[in-house]
Amino acid sequence: MSQHTPPGQLAPHVPADLYQRAQATGQPVVFVVQDNTSAAFPWQRVLIPFAIAGAAALGTWGVVAALCWLMDVAAHTATVIAGAAGPIGAGGITLKVFSKK
Repeated sequence: MSQHTPPGQLAPHVPADLYQRAQATGQPVVFVVQDNTSAAFPWQRVLIPFAIAGAAALGTWGVVAALCWLMDVAAHTATVIAGAAGPIGAGGITLKVFSKK
């Protein structure tokens, strides 16, 4: 069975054998309480959401830049292919995309 610390108690109990040995030898029993409360503002609570938002924004801009580059490459590729193909015809109807003078 686990023993829980009652609310308002600063430290868990001292084992009986340790207390009796300290009483018999005259050694003092020292309680160390670590106090983690500080008067400073907890910057970690603010910085982590801003870091996540900044990473998401940079990632979004990276995706947008990659898509712009991909569309630019696709447009140049289509232009090169259309220029090399000459007139496009289907079923007797010919369409001259780029006229050479």
